[in-house]
Amino acid sequence: MMNNFIEILKETWNTGIRGFGIGEIIICLVIILLSWLLGKFFSNKLIDWLGKKADQTENELDDQIIESLRGPLGLIPIVFGFYLITFYLPLEGSLDFFATTFVKMLVIFAIFSVLANLAGPLLSLLSTKFMTEAMKDWLRRAIEVIVWIIAVAMILDIWGIAVGPIIAGLGLFGVALALGAQDVFKNIFAGIFILSENRFQKGDRIRIGDSLHGIVDHIGFRSTTVKLFDSSPVFVPNADLSDAQVVNHQMMEVRRIDWKINLTYNTKIEQFKKICFEIEAYIKDKKNLPVDLTKDNFVKVSELGSSSIDLRLICHTDPVGFVDFSDLKEKLIFKIIEAVESNDSDFAFPSQSIYVENQS
Repeated sequence: MMNNFIEILKETWNTGIRGFGIGEIIICLVIILLSWLLGKFFSNKLIDWLGKKADQTENELDDQIIESLRGPLGLIPIVFGFYLITFYLPLEGSLDFFATTFVKMLVIFAIFSVLANLAGPLLSLLSTKFMTEAMKDWLRRAIEVIVWIIAVAMILDIWGIAVGPIIAGLGLFGVALALGAQDVFKNIFAGIFILSENRFQKGDRIRIGDSLHGIVDHIGFRSTTVKLFDSSPVFVPNADLSDAQVVNHQMMEVRRIDWKINLTYNTKIEQFKKICFEIEAYIKDKKNLPVDLTKDNFVKVSELGSSSIDLRLICHTDPVGFVDFSDLKEKLIFKIIEAVESNDSDFAFPSQSIYVENQS
């Protein structure tokens, strides 16, 4: 009885599942486990070590390339592990075809993963004079889509699936899709025009019409995401953006101040001259304002109003941030008040005089 039980154990151990012994299955599982651990080592420890070496150079391209290889490099031991399993197991017929084809599929996936991940670092070599960062991002995604389409076609081919009929069917499907999704393609082409014209880039502060004012967060294929100043995202279709009036504050060369200062009619000519001289000297002093002296910067008496004599102040400053610009305007206002008060004048406000005729 004991001998029969031992024979059953041996037969079960040697036969296992579909003719593969339990020992062979355990060895295959160990190979998969070791391959996975080796892949983790490659994708973490080895890449980190190479990254430290790349940090010693001034060029950032090698850092980007090494980081892009982190995922695909970890696939190499796994692919090799499955190849060892197909080499170790006595596979025949359909099982041999399935295992061999599966390994080929993993090889194709690893190779095209490298190609897709290298698209971004290689595109960074392109000069920003000819291609903006947003255009590079679009081109990177387009290259990745093309790479993976080719990869899928190759995988289908090695599995014996005819690609031609599928492409023909997709062509007919594409025609139907184009007819039913005209707005989608309209937005895509509008996005291409926006990028080619370099209207704005990610991070620019823009104003769209009179209602929308915020920071460009993302320029997508179909829409552009603009974050309001309270961080709420607004998704604007690219077609609407291409037809709208967009003000890009990021492209301003100067900031312009154009004010009208109303003074009372009892102000003397000499007082006007002194007030204008003091304010103009202030705005033309670089220590007070980062004024652009290539532009017209002046303070002059401009108009005899209904209830005031008006001064016109125009000056152009460097395109500083909004907070700094507000600080500059505050200091200028204080200087205007100081100049008016020190010359014994006063600010005017709208008023009316009523004359009552004496009937007696």
